[in-house]
Amino acid sequence: MKPILRASFTFIFMTLAGIPAAAQSVTPDDWIAAPDQFVDASEINLNDFLWRARAIVVFADTPFDPRYIEQMDNLGADIPALVERDVIVITDTDPASETALRERLRPHGFMLVLIDKDGTVAFRKPAPWDMREIGRSIDKSPLRQQEINARRITQ
Repeated sequence: MKPILRASFTFIFMTLAGIPAAAQSVTPDDWIAAPDQFVDASEINLNDFLWRARAIVVFADTPFDPRYIEQMDNLGADIPALVERDVIVITDTDPASETALRERLRPHGFMLVLIDKDGTVAFRKPAPWDMREIGRSIDKSPLRQQEINARRITQ
């Protein structure tokens, strides 16, 4: 079979089976250009963001989970606080997708996770948090303290 024909059949089969042909990956440059956008876990490789961004990952079994809706409302209410703290918000509401983040963090139902810039998990929460609690938790981290002190020195 000719390569072009084989590629066409593969694409058609994957489309009919509901498998995306190629997931478009969000890069750090994409995030810098639009830091207020929330990203689906299937569209990101978190390793690309090491030392560049903190990640807040919101897991749920469905986008209709009341805890997920509350958490997304909480995050959306104070986007400037997220941008100031170099936070990328990642969502995963499809347990069947088996994303790398879902495999690594193993959520059960709703879960809120903060991953610091060095890749360490700062916290896991089974219930929604408001931005005041999230901001305080981030601001107490050693990496964030270094950033705050560096800004004071340069000003």
